[in-house]
Amino acid sequence: MNAGGGGFGGASVVQHEQHEHQYDNANPFSLVNNTNNKNNNTKSSVSVSRSLREWKREKERDVMKSNEILRDPIDAREIFSHIKDINDPEHPYSLEQLAVVSEENVKVEDELSRVTVFFTPTVEHCSMATLIGLSIRVKLMRVLPKRFKVDVKVSKGSHASEAQVNKQLQDKERVAAALENGNLLEKVELTLSGKTAM
Repeated sequence: MNAGGGGFGGASVVQHEQHEHQYDNANPFSLVNNTNNKNNNTKSSVSVSRSLREWKREKERDVMKSNEILRDPIDAREIFSHIKDINDPEHPYSLEQLAVVSEENVKVEDELSRVTVFFTPTVEHCSMATLIGLSIRVKLMRVLPKRFKVDVKVSKGSHASEAQVNKQLQDKERVAAALENGNLLEKVELTLSGKTAM
C-alpha cells in the first residue's frame, strides 16, 4: 500500500514539477501582451480613422480657400459687358447705343451674390419695356454663376407703368412662364443675337 501510495504520490510530484516547469518556461506576460496588442490595434484603428477625418477636413478647407482665391470678383463693368450688345426689340441699335443701359446703372454686391440692373426705356410709354427687361435677365442668368440673384428694374421715373413692369420682372413664376412661351422666347433670342424682335 505504501509503495502504491508512494507511486501515486510520486506521480503527483512529477506532474506538479512538470506543471511548474511548464509555467516557469511560459512567458508570464503573454496574456498581458495579447491584451495590450488588442488594445493597441483598437487604438491604432481609432487613430487612423481620426487622422483620415482630419485630413479630409483640411482638404475641404484648402479647396474652399482655393475657390475663394481663384474666384474673380464680378463687378459692374463685367455685367455691363454682357448686356450692352443686347439689341433693342424695335430698333436696329444696341441697348448701349440707345442709352437704355449703362455701367453706372449696374449695381453688384459680389459678397452677397447679388446683381441689380436698372434700365431706361427710350420713351415713357415704351411697350417693349418688359421684353427688354426679360432679355437682360435671361442673358445674365445664362452667363453668371448660379450663386447670383439677378434683379432687373426700370429706372425710377423712366416709365409710366414702372411699378407694374418691375413687378412682372421680379415675379419668378411669371418669368418662367414667359420663357415657356415659344413666341416670346424667340423674340428674346433675337434681341440676344443682336437683331430686332419685330
